[in-house]
Amino acid sequence: MESTVEQPCPVCFSDNGLTMIAHSSEIPYFGEHTQLTILCPSCGWKHTDFIPAEGKKPGACSLNINDSEMLSVRIIRSSSCTVKISDLGLEVKPGGATTGYVSNIEGVLNRFEDAIRLMYRQSKAANEEDIVKKCEDLFDKINQVKNGEISTEITLLDPMGHSQILHHEAVSRDLTEEEMEVLEIGPSFPVFNTDEL
Repeated sequence: MESTVEQPCPVCFSDNGLTMIAHSSEIPYFGEHTQLTILCPSCGWKHTDFIPAEGKKPGACSLNINDSEMLSVRIIRSSSCTVKISDLGLEVKPGGATTGYVSNIEGVLNRFEDAIRLMYRQSKAANEEDIVKKCEDLFDKINQVKNGEISTEITLLDPMGHSQILHHEAVSRDLTEEEMEVLEIGPSFPVFNTDEL
C-alpha cells in the first residue's frame, strides 16, 4: 500500500510530502512483518524498517559462526539494532540514517568489510600506516571467518525487540538494564497514524 504523508523530509526539508509504502508478508520462522519504507521524492532519501505484527520485548540474539555453511543463516536487523562481532572488535550502532534489512551472515560481514574498506582507502591516502595495518588484519580475519578457519560470535542487541537470527542454535535473551541504558534506538521520525497502514 502506498500513501503520501504530509510531513517535511528530515533531510532536505521539502514540504512536498513523503511517500510511505507498507508491505506485509510472512517471514519464514519469524512471523508476519510489515516492511515500512518512507522516501522523499525531492531528494531521494529513503528509510526502511521491519515491524513485527505481534509485540516483541527488548532482547539480544547471538550465534556462534563456526563454519562457512553458517554464512547463509538469515538475519533480520531493524533500525534500532546494534550488531556486534566482539571477537573481531566490530560493532555498528543505529544512527540517524540507519535502515532495517533482511540479509544473511555473509551479507552482514560484507557490510562490515565495506565500512573497513572506506576507512582503509582514507588511511592509505593519509599515510596512516597503523590504521592501514589494522584494516588489513580485519580483512584477513573476516576472510578466515568466511572460510570457516576461525569461529566468532555475532550478536544482535535490539531495545525494540524487532531483530532476530533465524537459526536453531541462535541464543535469545533479555537485555540487561545496563545494556538498555547505553543502547541507541536509531532514527526518530514523525509518528504516523497506524490507520494509514
